[in-house]
Amino acid sequence: MADLTARPDRRTRIADAALDLAADGGNRAVTHSGVDRYLDLPKGSTSYYFRTRRGLLDAALTHLTATSAASFVTSRRFDAPHEADAADVVGRYLHTLTTSRTRDVRARFALASDAAHDADFAAALRDSLCSRPGAVALFTALGASDAESDAADLLVFCEGVAATHLFSGVSQTTAELTSAVRRRFELTSQ
Repeated sequence: MADLTARPDRRTRIADAALDLAADGGNRAVTHSGVDRYLDLPKGSTSYYFRTRRGLLDAALTHLTATSAASFVTSRRFDAPHEADAADVVGRYLHTLTTSRTRDVRARFALASDAAHDADFAAALRDSLCSRPGAVALFTALGASDAESDAADLLVFCEGVAATHLFSGVSQTTAELTSAVRRRFELTSQ
């Protein structure tokens, strides 16, 4: 009988392994041979899917960005479809980011030095944990007079929360994060 359990395809497994390696060993740990060893793949397997290190890093960032988007969607309480508090959604997302997704935060910061001389990679890395277009859409929906600036401020705040957690190991509760978002951005409805 066929195994019907969902298993990520090899490209996704490789991208996820690259994030694990970055989180645990820094940006220089992300190599084709390192991924092959980590996943116990035949030598050269990762190179078959991603010819260059940049290709491997792009795949890892694409995977991280997709994971972040999915995590944000699940931060919305589907058991309460009438929920209209944007601060709650952002607070829950930040709590998830600093608790169950610490690997992603570590990987994102570990890859920062790769962005130093590559504007495209820097832009992808910037948006990998928190979506700039999503933040602009949020503030636009709330009727903000300057949605772009408000979104930029929210992203700086979110980066600060992630960095504070990463460097201190301290996680705030969902209620604390929600309260901080509400105070700083006056987010009350969507």
